[in-house]
Amino acid sequence: MSNTRPVYLKLRDLIAAAIMDGTYPEGTMLPSVRSLAAEQGANPLTVAKAYQQFQLDGLVEVQRGVGMLVAKGAAQKLRQAEKRLFLQEEWPAVREKICRLGLTTEELLAGSGTSIQ
Repeated sequence: MSNTRPVYLKLRDLIAAAIMDGTYPEGTMLPSVRSLAAEQGANPLTVAKAYQQFQLDGLVEVQRGVGMLVAKGAAQKLRQAEKRLFLQEEWPAVREKICRLGLTTEELLAGSGTSIQ
């Protein structure tokens, strides 16, 4: 992750990943702004800004006196958005590097198990 990227976007990515991987499933409460700020060493206003973006995107529902709950379908929406972003912005550079290095499908599927000669 880039160091020049705003902290609220880094927090948003962290929370989005937790929603997609099931750490925060649909209907569960997200940590309070204060607790997440303390956990991440961030300013509460920065955490609130990240949460506000989730609210604007319809990924969380605010229940007064309760907190923010992960909305139904949030993980799927996030996955679709992340896939689109990856394919448009990251994949072209990855593909170019794969071609430049002459990597084969077998080498890619083998992952870190390949030996470098």
